[in-house]
Amino acid sequence: MSPTPATNRPTRIVIVGGVAGGMSCAARARRLDETAEIVVLERGEHVSFANCGLPYYVGGEITDPAALLVQTPDSLRAALNLDVRTGHDVIGLDPDTKSVTVGTADGEQTIDYDALVLSPGARAVRPPIPGIDSPRVRTLRTVDDALALRDEVTGGAVRAVVLGAGFIGLEAAEALAQAGVGTHLVELAPHVLPPLEPELATLVTAELDELGITTHAGIAATAIETGDDHDVVVLADGTRLAADLVVLSVGVKPDTEVFESSGLACERGAIVVDEHGRTNLDSVWAVGDATVSTCPVTGARRPVALAGPANRAGRLVADDILRPEAARTIPAPVGTAIVRVGSLTAALTGANRASLRAAGVEFRTAHLHPNQHAGYFPGAAQVHLVVHFGTDGRLFGAQAVGTDGVDKRIDVLATALRAGLDVRDLIDLDLSYSPPYGSAKDPVNFIGMVAENVLNQTLGLWQAEDLDRVQATALVLDTRSRAEFATGHLPGALNIPHTELRGRLDEVRAAADGRAVRVMCASGVRSAIAHRVLAQAGFDSASLSGGILTLRAALGERAAEVLVR
Repeated sequence: MSPTPATNRPTRIVIVGGVAGGMSCAARARRLDETAEIVVLERGEHVSFANCGLPYYVGGEITDPAALLVQTPDSLRAALNLDVRTGHDVIGLDPDTKSVTVGTADGEQTIDYDALVLSPGARAVRPPIPGIDSPRVRTLRTVDDALALRDEVTGGAVRAVVLGAGFIGLEAAEALAQAGVGTHLVELAPHVLPPLEPELATLVTAELDELGITTHAGIAATAIETGDDHDVVVLADGTRLAADLVVLSVGVKPDTEVFESSGLACERGAIVVDEHGRTNLDSVWAVGDATVSTCPVTGARRPVALAGPANRAGRLVADDILRPEAARTIPAPVGTAIVRVGSLTAALTGANRASLRAAGVEFRTAHLHPNQHAGYFPGAAQVHLVVHFGTDGRLFGAQAVGTDGVDKRIDVLATALRAGLDVRDLIDLDLSYSPPYGSAKDPVNFIGMVAENVLNQTLGLWQAEDLDRVQATALVLDTRSRAEFATGHLPGALNIPHTELRGRLDEVRAAADGRAVRVMCASGVRSAIAHRVLAQAGFDSASLSGGILTLRAALGERAAEVLVR
């Protein structure tokens, strides 16, 4: 994996695949070298389109399909003198002769290259179930896909089933529901948006219900029965869902078979690249969804199918081709992502609980529910935050769900993660404040404060997932008001409002009878105060992370059974 010497710049750069990584590379290469011949080979009709905007056209928010086309071959030739060839499907690679074989409507042709950039992207996974090839089964990855789905919606479709509740599946389901189509969402994982922590996914599921979308989580589709006027999606539990259209969104896989067969090094289909995007083949680079990235937190190697990293990597690959002596390395993406679901926004960055455990990383977790701006200013709403950090203070990951202010906090936390800040450094971030926009202590500052308290043992936490063990071995002390307690509490819990606790410690001691005391309140604020009182009075105490807000969300449908009134 060695760069092209600066004294021997390539005269022909061939780029396979447009859209994000490929077009970013092509545009940057032209800005660096006005003399190079730059050829972009794109299998489809559109070489530069807003793939992230496709669901919003299906739902009718974007009304003009032309708005989805960022650039055309003609505009790219005029602005950047790029030779963009649509309808050109690369079907072979010969690294010895430095050439690719291309299938076109006029037959096959061979194109030589001095530098080759592979940006083939990924293609939709098609599960091997009967009926998957029904004409009513659609994907949502191209402009043509979006046009076809929109035609179905405006043409009278009234029932839809979306298979897969990841980011694209959620956006598709929301779009269909907003267009008036009765929608069922099916997800094999235990909850929607699988990368999201379960206690936050519960909030998203509730919002889907508000949108009129019926969610089927933890269950597989086993067949699609094709009928004359509609299909029926059959689930593993026997449920039968009538559908005028089915949207397939169960995942993607790198579209790399043709290149792998030519000797290109791949891991589980994803192209192996170094820190400059170079592959094991001479003069061949790769970018985007089809490449392997290493998680900077866990070390896990996997593709990251996100537009931002692909665009930035394309630019840096062009630098390495044309200015290798000054080219910066491609940073490992932390996987920052965001999605709108009705009135809610869900966003995440870095590692989640499952990936940390899979990697054997020791970590701590804190849940917070601060307002997005000053509580006294109209419109204050909670941002539900989950943050993971190491015992040494290293920030590992964060997630948030809320109606407002989610994007700002996750972007700040993604920046902190990229910069390698200690979680305690968040205390001192100087963030903008005015009552309509934030608080003097921003939610991000609060994260740092809570984490510092946990790390220096000022605050002990217990987690909602520890509930069974806690109920079996400890006294649960609920420090909410009596009225709040009456709305739902854990059986056997002792209710002492936190303002009365100092005068009732003997009562706590008698009820605990030598057991540990596990404190809870609504969101974790009052129980943290109570914990400090108890700890300094000699009790083995800990506060429920995120309070009953987090507990209810973690329990999900079980909350009605577990909590008593």
